Amino acid sequence: MLKKYFLISLMILAFAPFANAQNQKDGSKEVVQDGKVDELIQKYIKVNEVANTIPGFRINIFFQSGNNSKTNANQAKAAFIAKYPDIEAYVVFDEPNYKVKVGDFRTRMEARGFVEKIKADFPDAFVIKDNIFFPNINL
Repeated sequence: MLKKYFLISLMILAFAPFANAQNQKDGSKEVVQDGKVDELIQKYIKVNEVANTIPGFRINIFFQSGNNSKTNANQAKAAFIAKYPDIEAYVVFDEPNYKVKVGDFRTRMEARGFVEKIKADFPDAFVIKDNIFFPNINL
């Protein structure tokens, strides 16, 4: 995914010499550029709309395979949400295991701090690298 961003950025920079700014009499500038630059910008916007995750960290609080593993994973998720309703929890099937991952932490330090907070309730919790959702920005 990172390669796509890099390639799009590189293509935009490649077409930058075709952009031409001309001074107007009122002090403003008129930019004349190749229409392909606008196409690339629109493609970049569409890629970012689809890719709604970024690299980050989550905490794995449960994993199990076999009979009733899905039911047990959902119970573990419900137990976590009951104690920590402000933190997102996700049940993931990563063959052959069902896993419960919690949180959307941008740094390992944030995730480790939260592991210490939940260790009493979830003693087997550990930090993992994962793609996380963008944080909510409430202005």
